[in-house]
Amino acid sequence: MKNSTQKTSALPKLYCNLFGHNYEVTKQVTYHVKEYKCSHCKRELTTNSNGNLIELTPKFKEINSILERIHSSKIARLKERSFSEPSYF
Repeated sequence: MKNSTQKTSALPKLYCNLFGHNYEVTKQVTYHVKEYKCSHCKRELTTNSNGNLIELTPKFKEINSILERIHSSKIARLKERSFSEPSYF
């Protein structure tokens, strides 16, 4: 007995094959690194060190989460420093 979800999952892939993917930003890791997801076939991509789009594997998900944690702590540290410095002007 065939599963009916196989027919519905092939339609978005066919759409993307004919018209191309419609990527939307799902997560902004840093200013330059983002994660993308196709709104039709749910394919996930991210940017690599050269700025090219690559498949979002579990390895890159882990790298992006660590990179996001480092980036957010750096931004928080910079904001804290700017508030604590006295203004001379």
